[in-house]
Amino acid sequence: MITSMTGFGRGEASSNGISITVELKTVNSRYLDISLRLPPIIQEKELTLKEQLQQHVERGKINVSVRVDKADTGQPDVTFNKNLVRGYKDLLNDLRDAADIKQPVILSDLMEFNDIFEAREEDEQTRSLIWTLTQEAAEKATAGLTQMRRQEGSQLEEDLLQRVDHIESMLNIIQEKTDGRSAVAKEQLLERIAELIDSDKIDDDRLEMEVAVLVDKMDITEEIVRTQSHLKFFREAVKNDNAVGRRLNFLSQEINREINTIGSKANSSEISQYVVQAKESLEQIREQVQNVE
Repeated sequence: MITSMTGFGRGEASSNGISITVELKTVNSRYLDISLRLPPIIQEKELTLKEQLQQHVERGKINVSVRVDKADTGQPDVTFNKNLVRGYKDLLNDLRDAADIKQPVILSDLMEFNDIFEAREEDEQTRSLIWTLTQEAAEKATAGLTQMRRQEGSQLEEDLLQRVDHIESMLNIIQEKTDGRSAVAKEQLLERIAELIDSDKIDDDRLEMEVAVLVDKMDITEEIVRTQSHLKFFREAVKNDNAVGRRLNFLSQEINREINTIGSKANSSEISQYVVQAKESLEQIREQVQNVE
């Protein structure tokens, strides 16, 4: 079954009052492109997390968001610099004395200095726990993402196979319409030439060769056979569990090339109608293939 490149997955893991949430969003991309938004405490693990995701996703743009919630631990994420607090207190006292102000320094005065607060540095045990929970949440998010991408892939597969069947049915009709056309065209050409040109002044072998060349240019049997072969390979690729988006894209281009040739050689308004219908289905296939991993 093919896999869609678009999807969403969310995973959570918690322990000791710490909760980690990982969200994954994927969209179409020619290559694998992973963009992460990580909290500072696990910023150094960016490469490791990317490698973990690469085991499950081969193609597409992945946006990764990791959130850390430590509210249940009862510990704030910030602390204060005691040396700075004492320094500002002494500064304010000196300023009060210089201005001959009797009012004492209070807490609200010190709160005006934002730089007394700084992020709390977690101990190694807490840092290790946060990373372990992140990996666990990422695995859950990846599982949800994979499930959604496969569900969409199933719908893509059904749609692609229906359109491939339609193209093949158009080819069958075209084949029926053109069966025996070469022989008829050859006979008509010879009759017309015989009527217009004195047969005594023409080289029969050369005439036969020229007619054969003209008739060959009208024959689309090879193009139909090659197109049917491409459709067969397309169906096989769609049923493959591996990432086949690039292969499907290539096969779509080859099918398009053959159908264009059939249209140019058909030289028939009736056949052109079926060619146009086949190209409409193919165009929809080429759009859908852009969503396949």
